[in-house]
Amino acid sequence: MIHELRVYHALPGRLPHLLARFENHTTKIWDRLGIQHVGFWTTMVGESESNALTYLLAWESLAEREAKWSAFQKDPEWIALRTETEKDGPINANISNQILAPTNFSRLK
Repeated sequence: MIHELRVYHALPGRLPHLLARFENHTTKIWDRLGIQHVGFWTTMVGESESNALTYLLAWESLAEREAKWSAFQKDPEWIALRTETEKDGPINANISNQILAPTNFSRLK
């Protein structure tokens, strides 16, 4: 199992829109496509500004990630949702991600 750590930096005032999109729509699309989301967090203390959403996805392999993420990006429901939720402008300033491999002593594998 590998994990993908993604951080979305919302534009000022747009974090509530991003959170609503994930809570009400995106996670349901992921469930349909078999994308496993482990958890979502906002930053209380730290270097990331208060407009950040951090989340973790679980993958069996890089090949699974490539296939399912590609299917998500092409999914008509996702494309329509992104278009609708960004009709007043983009939500995110930028997105970063890291693919993480567990160590031998990691509790989360």
